[in-house]
Amino acid sequence: MDAKQLKARLPATAFAFRGYNVTNLGRSAELLEHPQYGPVVEEHLAAASELATRVMGQTGEVRRSFAMSLLPARFARRPPVRSIDLVSRVRNREETTLDSYADAVALIVAMELAQIELLRRFFDVELAEAKLQFGFSLGEIAANIAGGVLSLEAIRVPLSLADDCVRLAQDLTLGVVFCRRKPLPMEHVRRLCVRVNQEGRGIIGVSAVLSPNSVLVMGQQDTLDRLKAELDKVADDRVFLRKNEHPWPPLHTPIVWEKAIPNRAAMLMLTLDGGTTPPKPPIVSLVTGKTSYNDYNARDLLHRWTDHPQLLWDAVYETLSQGVEVVVHAGPTPNIIPATFNRLRENVEAQMKASLGLRAMSGIVTRPWLKSLAPTRTALLRAPLVQHVILEDWLLENAPE
Repeated sequence: MDAKQLKARLPATAFAFRGYNVTNLGRSAELLEHPQYGPVVEEHLAAASELATRVMGQTGEVRRSFAMSLLPARFARRPPVRSIDLVSRVRNREETTLDSYADAVALIVAMELAQIELLRRFFDVELAEAKLQFGFSLGEIAANIAGGVLSLEAIRVPLSLADDCVRLAQDLTLGVVFCRRKPLPMEHVRRLCVRVNQEGRGIIGVSAVLSPNSVLVMGQQDTLDRLKAELDKVADDRVFLRKNEHPWPPLHTPIVWEKAIPNRAAMLMLTLDGGTTPPKPPIVSLVTGKTSYNDYNARDLLHRWTDHPQLLWDAVYETLSQGVEVVVHAGPTPNIIPATFNRLRENVEAQMKASLGLRAMSGIVTRPWLKSLAPTRTALLRAPLVQHVILEDWLLENAPE
């Protein structure tokens, strides 16, 4: 798809913004090194670096001041504030880690905004002319900035809380709980999370609903194993648990209540600029799974965003039901949103067996979870027809000389 075709299909296009991952560079260095793209990318990285350095310096100063108040005066020397330099990080291809989570937050949003700006400046493709947009986790903040609701200053909120998120991640496991054939009993999952939490040996919560038969969960200590053991007793299908080996910030779960992160985020958002105009294009919030943003509720939705599960499946269905034909994935190496669409496409294609009409519909028998949804959610059958564009790849393939 070239720029002319993409521009023509904007009324049926959705933009999807990625969130935090263990790898966050993608092809950013190639975009930075490009003679035409480079200055735009550097401008966005530098702006995010300055903001992140300032915010993390202020956050660190509060902690240092408290700690030093407990020390004798002769020991009260303030260490220098760490400078965040995303331009150098990208140029040197230095990947982020959990210890540099603040860098990752700033980097992801900066590169998403840079990619959208490159699309506008070099190809005359305007995000505002698209059908809709949505973002997973941190991507929803990026969508609000790209959609003109908030300014880059909005990342001050996750940056200010980054250190506490990292501390909470130290005793935490991320896992996917799923069934292969039948829907995962979501009410049982929620009910059993409550029971496991009542035992007082760690907190667990659903972080994202990926599909009717899979959820992301985050839990402290051995709570994931205890949840699976209980699900095995009540589920109609075999339940699987796949653990992630990497530590993960526990956003979108009640674990963040331990540090009062939702309320602190809400207080920080009160003084942010913007938030008084509806986004262009509309944003499907993963808090609600609907196009819920209006001219005043951005702060309320983003407050709920901190501890509410990400309703990715609902957002995918909403995208399909609104007739979207193209999804443009912004950010460095987008992962979870393309993977979700791809799994759905593969399941639908397997059921349809590459044929059409009633014969294809009658073939929906080997995947009962899809069969149960197809009569009421026919938009799911459009999944194989949707075209996907990884924006960083597209920009480099279509780069001006």
